[in-house]
Amino acid sequence: MIGIGAMCLIPLIFDLIYFEFDILSFLIPGAISILLGVFGLTYFDNKVNKKMRLKHGMMISSFAWLWASLIGGFVFTLATGISPIDGVFESMSALTGTGITMFVDVEILPHSILFFRALEQWIGGLGVVVMVIGVLTKPGSVSSKLYHSEARDERIKPSIKNTMEKTLQIYAIYTVAGIILYILAGMPVFDAICNTFHIVSTGGMSIKNANMGYYQSDIIYLISIVLMILGATSFLAHYKVIKTRGKSIFGDLQFQIIITVIALVSLMLYLLSDIVPIDLVFTVVSAITTTGASVAVPNVMAMWPPFVIVCLMCLMITGGSNGSTVGAIKLVRMITYFKGIYRHIREILSPEGRVVPVKLNGHSIPEKAIAQAGNFITLYMMFIMFTWALFCLFGYDPFRSLFAAMSLQGNNGLELGIITPTLNPILKIVSMFDMWTGRLEIYPVLITLRAGFEIFKR
Repeated sequence: MIGIGAMCLIPLIFDLIYFEFDILSFLIPGAISILLGVFGLTYFDNKVNKKMRLKHGMMISSFAWLWASLIGGFVFTLATGISPIDGVFESMSALTGTGITMFVDVEILPHSILFFRALEQWIGGLGVVVMVIGVLTKPGSVSSKLYHSEARDERIKPSIKNTMEKTLQIYAIYTVAGIILYILAGMPVFDAICNTFHIVSTGGMSIKNANMGYYQSDIIYLISIVLMILGATSFLAHYKVIKTRGKSIFGDLQFQIIITVIALVSLMLYLLSDIVPIDLVFTVVSAITTTGASVAVPNVMAMWPPFVIVCLMCLMITGGSNGSTVGAIKLVRMITYFKGIYRHIREILSPEGRVVPVKLNGHSIPEKAIAQAGNFITLYMMFIMFTWALFCLFGYDPFRSLFAAMSLQGNNGLELGIITPTLNPILKIVSMFDMWTGRLEIYPVLITLRAGFEIFKR
């Protein structure tokens, strides 16, 4: 709560720089969150059992994301006058890196609000709880449980605290590099800051109505493509690259797959369509990295050949590397899942009783990991099917509805013109739930809901 409150106060810098004088819109929500956090630390410090299990970490993580979305939504409502549900939607979309906006015209928004949206994406890229761990908490088992609660398991250092510090350093280096590159490409300083925040975090919520297409610059598109790929690559891989001076990146299986898929799919779609090549490559990268940034507005994308849209949907489901800023299923699960299927086929063809090992990068994959990958993918697709059916029930086009459901659940943000401020409130709430569960990879939210039902039953 204290960390989230502090997040609300940072945009006051731009509020003062641009003489917008909207201090209360940030100060009131920020103060509420900070004061409640301080009260909690003071009042409950000696009244709780501080031994934390993974389920507790997952509940805290779930509530933290929800609280951050509510406080952020309060800021948007106070500053712009949009409805509370649209404000929370905007905040949830930014924090989870989904990037779908409820503002019809973002270019008329105050600079402080535009920066706040970008900041939420940048913080949400690493994770609300993970970011707080890296800055505010002490090393220990609590940090470890909270780290794992946000679906992270890769460690750069033996200590979770040190892992987060190194991750923040890498993240900050790429952010600074992105800002400098955008400025050198001719982008205004404020635009460069906000665009770097939403691209490197694979968030995609731009400060322009036409998203990155506003700039009409191939150089800016290429910089964005590089930043999106960096954001979709595991932080462990980034650390190894720094340690080996670039040699290890080509040995990272997930990175190899991302680059190969981008190249092959872009080439295939170029040969089968008449879409401008740079626009096509940008969109393909945006889809697989779950960034959602675009160079074509939703209504234009909706006119692209159906085969192109279907390919984008497949990329949106897959996502990038585990341990990065991306959403969706992620490559490690997809690889594990298909290796499990292939293992099953080989066992049927092999002599009876033979055990066929499953390996990834030379290491055996436990049977439990294969089962977990299959369970998660099944659950993930069930959520998409439910949302798709609901959109169809409200009369939306089935094809565009499926695209929207995949975009929401995968925290992608590419859109074909369905999710607008006129969307039915029920669908807005369902969409927020999808973004929430998608960012936390479903299980923490389900565990939190189950715990709530248990309390209610008592």
